[in-house]
Amino acid sequence: MRKSTREKANYIFVELGLIIVSFFMFLPFILAISMSFMEPTEVFSYPPKFFPSSINFKNYIAAMDLVPMGRMLFNSLLVASFTTLGKLITGTLAAYAFSSFRFKGKNILFSTLFVTLFLPAETVMILPLFMLMSNLGWVNTYWALIIPFTASATNTFLFRQHFMTIPRSLEDAAKIDGASAMQYFFKVLIPLSGPMIAGATIINFVYAWNMYLWPLIVTMQDNMRTVQVGVKMMISGESSNNWGVIMAGTLLAALPTLIIFFLLQDLFVKSLVSSGLKE
Repeated sequence: MRKSTREKANYIFVELGLIIVSFFMFLPFILAISMSFMEPTEVFSYPPKFFPSSINFKNYIAAMDLVPMGRMLFNSLLVASFTTLGKLITGTLAAYAFSSFRFKGKNILFSTLFVTLFLPAETVMILPLFMLMSNLGWVNTYWALIIPFTASATNTFLFRQHFMTIPRSLEDAAKIDGASAMQYFFKVLIPLSGPMIAGATIINFVYAWNMYLWPLIVTMQDNMRTVQVGVKMMISGESSNNWGVIMAGTLLAALPTLIIFFLLQDLFVKSLVSSGLKE
């Protein structure tokens, strides 16, 4: 009886602690939502207000008018989607080669690939990349925003480690049944990698969506720029002191990533539960 009471007390204490920590973690986001509905006088009022006096969408309309937010959201969605797709395709195929095939120089190639994880790509490679895009005539195009980031050493490394945990007996059984290497990859390996693919999709999409420096450099026109550049333009422009408009633009920029996260979170959990394997 005492043990049961102690367990309940510990459970309640842990839950309360998590609720308090979650509240402080979400507090900036809650304040951003509140400020996005406030008038400029309410944002700088004293004592400060935590909730708007009325709900209106003036700041959201102003954010959409101040910069071509709709086009920038479309650009970010297009770039993030194709970049994520490219990373998943190249990452899984390369990882499959490194985990399942034997070829000369495999360990040296993988070690070289692993070393590139320690290179700050956006600072070391940004000048050569820009020169390459300029020579190809891709500056201010979607090609320049997507193609340089469709391969990732991180994805290759993570998928390789994951593929190596899948029992080799499944591959042997597939070969006995007459399946080719690519049939095993698409019909066995990929379906069993649901949790990894879902997690990689979330990480890669958020990374591509939040890119700022490269889109700023490689695009010259506002209709080709991404939403992160648009938010910076609002902060640096005429609305630099209108934090209601800035918060509205920031929330518009964050909304798609939140939707992707919550959609794939359920897939991630379901796949994780249903994909347990034993040798």
